[in-house]
Parts: sequence; structure tokens; C-alpha cells
Amino acid sequence: MTAAPAALLRSSRILASEAETAAFAARLAALAKPGDVLALQGDLGAGKTTFARAFIAALSGGPVEVPSPTFTLVQVYETPAGSVWHFDFYRIGSAEEVHELGFDEALAEGISLIEWPERLGGLLPPEALRIELRAAGAPGRRELHIEAPPAWQARLAAADDAAARVGALDGFLRVAGWAVAERRPLSGDASFRRYERLRRADGTRAVLMDAPPPREDVRPFIRVAEILAGFGYSVPAILARDVEHGFLLLEDLGDDLFARLLAGGRGDEPELYGAAVDLLADLHRHAPPAGLPDYGPEELAAAPGNVVEWYLPAFSGQKTPSDLVAEFAGLWREALAPLAGLPRVMVLRDYHAENLIWLPGRKGLARVGLLDFQDAARGLAPYDLVSLLQDARRDVAPELEALMIERYLARRPGEGDAFRAAYALTGAARNSRILGLWPRLWKRDGKPQYMRLLPRTWRLLERDLAHPALEGLRRWYDRVLPPAGRGLPFPGQPA
Repeated sequence: MTAAPAALLRSSRILASEAETAAFAARLAALAKPGDVLALQGDLGAGKTTFARAFIAALSGGPVEVPSPTFTLVQVYETPAGSVWHFDFYRIGSAEEVHELGFDEALAEGISLIEWPERLGGLLPPEALRIELRAAGAPGRRELHIEAPPAWQARLAAADDAAARVGALDGFLRVAGWAVAERRPLSGDASFRRYERLRRADGTRAVLMDAPPPREDVRPFIRVAEILAGFGYSVPAILARDVEHGFLLLEDLGDDLFARLLAGGRGDEPELYGAAVDLLADLHRHAPPAGLPDYGPEELAAAPGNVVEWYLPAFSGQKTPSDLVAEFAGLWREALAPLAGLPRVMVLRDYHAENLIWLPGRKGLARVGLLDFQDAARGLAPYDLVSLLQDARRDVAPELEALMIERYLARRPGEGDAFRAAYALTGAARNSRILGLWPRLWKRDGKPQYMRLLPRTWRLLERDLAHPALEGLRRWYDRVLPPAGRGLPFPGQPA
């Protein structure tokens, strides 16, 4: 293997059989995300094909035909984790030919698995994970050598921890009666939680939540699920639990997310949003349960700190000056101070179209299935309405937003203008938090795909900042982040 920069961490191990090679490939697949590059080296017969097939099958959620791309040079697979580009550069005449094979698109949007990466020369990204396989005597036995750049080192350490969880998970599923179920990955979220759909031979289904401690804690999910179920709402029933290891087996509420129905033209938008608003109005009739954390004006005023902590440094390449941080924080405290006297309600905090499932076979408010509510808190009534109607993930027409606000107020009489002002203030704080969240997910958590949501987040924030009560903050944004620069790419931002 060619010499590597000092930043690379080298490790080696023996894979005693093809099954061990496939299992290791599957472990790496569980860590892969769009933008990753895996450079797979080794002589003919060293096990690259075994590795590639297991890697792609793991991301696809089951067996898939993986022909060698020796002659086609590239094969593309669409998986729940994103597109996987399987390249074989053995037959290219020069490195420049790879641009004609979609190599640039793969680097920007997909997971790239490259055989014969040495043919790329200087075009191989420095953040690629280098993997070399060598035959080691007995059939199927191989030496595995890895050179991991910094971006991969923490993930590989986490993979070793994850391997230790496999036995615990197998035991959990065995005790729960789902050991032999078919397992397929489901789309994840911005957290460290992972989800799989399980299906038994008789067709019964369940959802596995894998929330690894200490990064995640399933206890808030369990408690909030019990509260919401007690109110008569549709939440996934908890079929089995292992709190120590962070495993929950949940009722499968199906695939009809509001966002998916609307994107496919299969949902009535006013009906879906109206049902979601009605549930919020009903939820706010209940006193917030004791023991929930606070997410009132004080916490809301701190949330926009993401802008100065993550957005500005990622955009400018420099740490935000302390006086600018202090000015920003003071403006938010002043702007949100009028909200201090408003009553508190239970807020779910991630109440939007990708966390709501349509259940038309149920009646009334139970038609709205709830997901991702473990961060519930005592907060302000406009918060979840803002989450729903000012959605960074999909466009909601201003006319529908206004109609739904009026629908909510009709079910919560006596709030009127004070609620509308609180809605704008809450929206500005929430969208400022999200504005800095996307660069944080990219820079800290290695999830650049969320950066595509920045333009919509800016549009929502600009609408909120137009409220007269936010004039000081609007001037701060216009001075520090002028409108002309808000559409510009960040240094190093994925295309």
C-alpha cells in the first residue's frame, strides 16, 4: 500500500472466513453516509468482490445482485442510505476519464466504493477510507489493512463499540420473539438513533429503535409515549424494551408520513394539516405533565446561539468575535422578554410533516400518528405550530399557514393578536436555531445533506424578522449576514 499522510490511523486484523469479510463490510456500511469514499485495494482473488457485495447488500437491506463493474466501470445502486456508486478503475486509460463516469456526482451526492483506486492518482479524495485485502493462506482467510483519515477514526471506534452491541441486540430480539424476522433499515434522522423494520414470516411487522447510550436515552421516549397515549393520541405501542442497551421494539404505524403522501400527490394538504392543528389545540387543553424539562422564553432565547457558534464560523472560516456574540444574545433576550408571562403547554418540539403519519382507519385525533417526541417539554403554545407550518423540509404556502393559524385560534379562543405576535417571535428564534443547526450537523456530525435546507430556512427566518418586534434583530442580521450573501456556498460545502 502506498505511503499515507501522518494523519491516517493504520490498523490491521485477520478475517478468518468469507463470512467474517462480509460481516466487516456490513459494519462499515452501517457507518457510511453520502459523501463517503471507500478505496478498496487488493490483488485479484483477494476478496474485494465479497466485500463489495456484502457492503451494498447491507445498505440495500437484503440480498441484491452485485455484478462486477470490470467492464461497465461503474454500477449505481439506490438504497435507503442513499445512492452507492461501485467503481472499478482497472481498465481506465487515464485518471481524467473518471469524470465521464459520474465520479464528481458520486463524490457530491453518493457513497463511492472504488476498486483499483490507485489508478486515480491525485484524484482520490484525501478523506477516503483506504481498505486493502490480502489472501492469507487458507481459503477465505484474509489480512485486512485499513488507513483511516481523521473523519473516519471516530466512526471506526464507534463501529467496534457497535460490534459489542450485536450480541445484546440479538439477545433482545430473541427474548422478544423476533430473532428470525427479516430486517430492513428505515430512514434515520438527525440524531444517533437507528431504525429497522422487522417482518416475521406471517407478515406481522414491528420497528426496532436502536438508541446507543450514552448518546441517546430511550427513557424520555417511553415516558412521553405513555403520556400521549393517555391523552388518546396515536403513538407507537412499545412491544419490548431494553433500557440499559437502548433497544425498543415498537408498533409499526406504516409508511404514510404526511410529507411522503403530499410529495406523491396522495394526500389532501388542508385535511392533513387541519388534523395536525386540531391535535395541537387539544394537546394544549391539558396541563403540561410534571417533570418535563422547560423550553420557555429563556431557553428559546439561547437557542439561536447556533448562528454565532456554528453558522458564522462555518461561513467565514473564523471564530465569531465575543462582542458580536454578546450583542446577539442581548437582542434575543430583549425580543423574547414579552413572552415570559405566557402560559406553558406541552410541546413536542419536532412536530412536522416528516414525523406525522396519516392513519385514516382510525377516528378523530387518532388519525394523526406521532413520531420523534422524546424531546417534549414545557413551552409556548406557538412552538409546535411553527414547527408544523414553517417547515424547513418542505414548502407550506403562506395562505395555508394563515388558514391553519386561524383554525388553531378558533379552537383556542381569547388568544388572538398576542398569539400571532408570539408566533412570529417563536418562529424567528426556532428558525435561527435551525439556521445554525445545519452547519453543525455538517461540521460536527458529518451529515452534509442537511445543508440543502438552508435556503428555505433563510426564507422562513426573513418572514419572521419582518415583525416589528424583531426590528433590532433584523438589523443585526442585515449587518452581519447581508441578504446578498445568504445564497452563497460555504467554503468546502458539498455541492
